[in-house]
Amino acid sequence: MNKSELIKHLADETNLPPEEATLVVNTFVDCMKESLLANERVEIRGFGSFKVKQYEGYVGRNPKTGVSVEVRPKRLPFFRAGKELKEFLNA
Repeated sequence: MNKSELIKHLADETNLPPEEATLVVNTFVDCMKESLLANERVEIRGFGSFKVKQYEGYVGRNPKTGVSVEVRPKRLPFFRAGKELKEFLNA
């Protein structure tokens, strides 16, 4: 499911106009992004949690040429599925 399919499903399930469903989904996603940017953990009970992991820079190697490459430090989102979601998928 992608974002537009989620918006359509929300509009169909709640009888919201597509414009309002789009606003709801966009507001939800924007709020999550802002929280992660502020290094806050986002938890959705029964679904899972999102947090940002910090990775240090390192010197890597291009596997094709063997040339050393410096990899800059980075922050990446990390998702951990909740217990209820795991149980639902394995029922």
